[in-house]
Amino acid sequence: MMPNATIEDGEVTLPAPDTLARENFELVVRRLADDLAFGTDASLFVGSGLEYAGARPYEPGDPIRAIHWRLTARTGRAYIRQYEALKRIGVHIVVDTSASMGVASTARSKHDLAVWMAAALGLVAQRRLSPVAIHGAGEREVRTTPSLARTDLWAGLDPLRARSFSERTTLGQRLDTLSARAERRSLIFVLSDLHDPSAMDAIRRCAQRHECLVVHLADPVELSSWRGGFARVRESETGRSHFFVPRRGARIDAGELRLELLRCGADALTLRTDEAFIAPLRRFITGRAGVGRGRG
Repeated sequence: MMPNATIEDGEVTLPAPDTLARENFELVVRRLADDLAFGTDASLFVGSGLEYAGARPYEPGDPIRAIHWRLTARTGRAYIRQYEALKRIGVHIVVDTSASMGVASTARSKHDLAVWMAAALGLVAQRRLSPVAIHGAGEREVRTTPSLARTDLWAGLDPLRARSFSERTTLGQRLDTLSARAERRSLIFVLSDLHDPSAMDAIRRCAQRHECLVVHLADPVELSSWRGGFARVRESETGRSHFFVPRRGARIDAGELRLELLRCGADALTLRTDEAFIAPLRRFITGRAGVGRGRG
């Protein structure tokens, strides 16, 4: 049994990441990584590992999913995308640590969930020989370079383990910086509640150059259906005084959000803080659309 953790409904009930000593934190992460990687295909888990190399005319027997639709429409002749294999694909994990991530109506906050997921994803990627970099998307300056060293993974995660109730979000800015600095195509995981107004445009730009997977983290209250009235709220990331907003407009529609992210070119998943996350995260990783969707 892991320290300060219990098993409920087949999944670990996790403590806040910053309540554990480094050794115990690493022990929990190893167990989560084992569960997350169970039954997954290595090539699907950490990215396609393919780089677009060009196109050739379609031949009978070629897979339909490989058709280069834009080139086909432009020329009037069917073409197939061709890729070359990469030895390794860099994995960048962007963890939103802004104030809204720490606010919670459940025992586990969005911030806690993001840190546990980032640690498990990073460890599995390293085990499968993909170098990993951790990036903070709050005001904490955490940015590492892709590495296969386990010590670098822990060093990137340690400054992010404690939640904050005063950080502003920098998600859009960090994604733009990351996309520009990554010299070759990479796999980018975004773990955030997406409260940054500039996030969608940044994700769209990022997905044009890299394979982008977005895990939208939500508190149950954010997804609740309220019939009417008003809610008294406080904007946690700006510190603005209390104001009123219509309750009907405060609800997040996860389905519409996913469609918007798909239109941006990113695969997307919404996870609630009060539900098990290992199984849906595993399905999301192994079942995503794959390389080059909508690009070219």
